[in-house]
Amino acid sequence: MSFVELMLIGLGLAMDAFAVAVCKGLNMKKINKKHAVLIALTFGFFQGFMPFLGYLLGTSFEQYITSIDHWIAFILLALIGLNMIKESRETDECETCQDESLDLKELLMMGIATSIDALAVGITFAFLKVEILQATLIIGITTFVLSLIGVVIGNMFGSRFKSKAELTGGCILILIGLKILLEHLNLLPF
Repeated sequence: MSFVELMLIGLGLAMDAFAVAVCKGLNMKKINKKHAVLIALTFGFFQGFMPFLGYLLGTSFEQYITSIDHWIAFILLALIGLNMIKESRETDECETCQDESLDLKELLMMGIATSIDALAVGITFAFLKVEILQATLIIGITTFVLSLIGVVIGNMFGSRFKSKAELTGGCILILIGLKILLEHLNLLPF
């Protein structure tokens, strides 16, 4: 998998964290740099760690499903992407936008919750023989940067970008899943 594809996957996966970071930024009367960095570090860590964990799980089962791995990758990425698109259409307020304080337990739970889809992507990485350390670094750093930007945007502009971020992330994941499937079926001309 190329660097560009890993960056796109990182962007797609980071959109949930970005949306939550926007919500956290909404509650800050003034940007709290320490809180912003802590939010970004938490989301970046979990988004980088979960694919690694998924990769370990995937390599454990690889021998049993090698013949259908491209279908599994496509289905998982498509389901995650469709769910993100569905969430982008829902018009609910940010549940995490309740107060300006930063509860570490809540932050850890949000970090895990926003990175569950990255676990599934990590499983597909095992089937696709992706260089996992490079992938986890790219995904983690991408999420860190976008989460930091999300806190700032949330503080400046509000929640206008939440649904657009989820919609974009969902579309990216579906397209990458489709590309993986078409490559393995030898239906792409390149």
